[in-house]
Amino acid sequence: MGKQIADLIVSSNAVFTGLSEKPEPAAIAIANNKIIAVGTKEEISAYAGEETKVYSFVDQLIMPGFHDFHLHIMHGAVAMECVNLFSARSQREALEMIREFAQAKPDEPWVIGNVWDAAYWDTQQLPNRYALDQAVPDRPALMFHAEGHYAWVNSKALELAGIDRDTEDPAFGIIGKDEEGEPNGLLYEKAMGAVVQHAYHFSREKRRELFRNFLAYAASLGVTAVHDLFATESMAILTDYDVFREFEAADELTMRIHLWPALDGDLERVKQLRETYQSDMLRVSGLKQFIDGVITARTAYLLEPYADQPDTRGETSFPPETIKQWVVDADKEGFAIRFHAIGDGAIRLAFDAYEAAQKANGKRDARHSIEHVEVIHPDDIPRFRELDVTASMQPDHFAMSERGVYTDRIGAEREKHVFSINTLQKAGARLAFGTDFPIDLLNPLLQVYRAVTRIDSGGADVWHPHERITLAEALRAYTAGSAYGSFREQELGTLEAGKLADIVVLARNLFAVPVEEIPDTKAVLTIVDGKVVFEHTQALVES
Repeated sequence: MGKQIADLIVSSNAVFTGLSEKPEPAAIAIANNKIIAVGTKEEISAYAGEETKVYSFVDQLIMPGFHDFHLHIMHGAVAMECVNLFSARSQREALEMIREFAQAKPDEPWVIGNVWDAAYWDTQQLPNRYALDQAVPDRPALMFHAEGHYAWVNSKALELAGIDRDTEDPAFGIIGKDEEGEPNGLLYEKAMGAVVQHAYHFSREKRRELFRNFLAYAASLGVTAVHDLFATESMAILTDYDVFREFEAADELTMRIHLWPALDGDLERVKQLRETYQSDMLRVSGLKQFIDGVITARTAYLLEPYADQPDTRGETSFPPETIKQWVVDADKEGFAIRFHAIGDGAIRLAFDAYEAAQKANGKRDARHSIEHVEVIHPDDIPRFRELDVTASMQPDHFAMSERGVYTDRIGAEREKHVFSINTLQKAGARLAFGTDFPIDLLNPLLQVYRAVTRIDSGGADVWHPHERITLAEALRAYTAGSAYGSFREQELGTLEAGKLADIVVLARNLFAVPVEEIPDTKAVLTIVDGKVVFEHTQALVES
């Protein structure tokens, strides 16, 4: 019997398989949805038939597709149509951007924006609803803070949500009030829910359109697999698993989606979801929950009080005993679990819960993970290895917070243990990278750039240079690390014969360009499950 004929062959002088530290010249043969061979151009030419499509690149980098380990699909899809306020450097500038955006979309019932951060504003003062009322007087307006854990809304939005001076705070939520006791337009954590329920009430057709746009955008960035994580109860209205399934049935799903519904004690519901969604392209991978909030809002849970507000150390989103019980029960049912844990107190509690599960249920290959891992107590660093927990991180997050403000909150001592990527890796933690889109941009190379440079938001200051990792390590965290974190290392994450054909070709060889060019490097070809899902025709060199 002759050799199997390839549907596609891609080759370049720079192929990063993920199995060594640098790229090498190679060619890859793909048939159906799998890689059938990797070798020299000459060896692989034997797999070419009359119908084989051949892409011969010169020095463009061929690598495994980016596997985003942490994002929020529909929340991100909505954000793609919102006003992005990250560049505003004053309240006035932010309001001007909001006003222009509102005028440009007169028919939208809501004016929605995201990623504002008063820490970058000239006054560093938090805004209020009256300022937003001036920019958007006639419609409800909702502006998510950069970290997504609080929102700035106008009077119309509060009115629609039924929030007034007598409304009580929900559990793990705060309705900001002014001196007169009136809501000031800032809603923290679960207090956002009442507004979001109204703002995100979309028709089925609108949801399809949002999802279609997201798929196209992800493919254009070389993102071939994602993890869609439960994003608080207030975002539950955007849980659209059935829309994803509809696209899969129509063969229009151009990425692999791993679903992580809420860990909330209701195991019957999630066991049913796990049975329902179990394909190569769309599957329930485990459960996700929040232990705390974020440093800048002082809602992250710390072991010791905040340096700039000694009467608080944040709090946990649920009682610690509840969290532990949920983990023990879900672990017993074979679920992998992921906890949002930013403060050192939250990270310790996550480890304690995983340890409790191990003691109760016995050791198993569980692949639990901790999300963000921003401020860690040094005593907890070895526990990643001891308990075999993945450190799921988004390196660009440290450039999203103004460093001075961040340090003021936690103080100089804890600041030494912030985003300790290299330290964690050296201590045996498995790294998996993602973006947390729409909290950050979906571009994977921005995360890679921060991981290898540690340059902060100002563009000049390097935040703990000893925490840099190599380019190969960063790319592996974004490919093989995520594959391992989802029990898919036999199918995904490296370029080897027998693996699923999820591949990206980048316009430049990242290993040969100055690091500052990394974030702007474009994808020129994206292959998912053996099919080309994105082609940048100007940049392609076809033989």
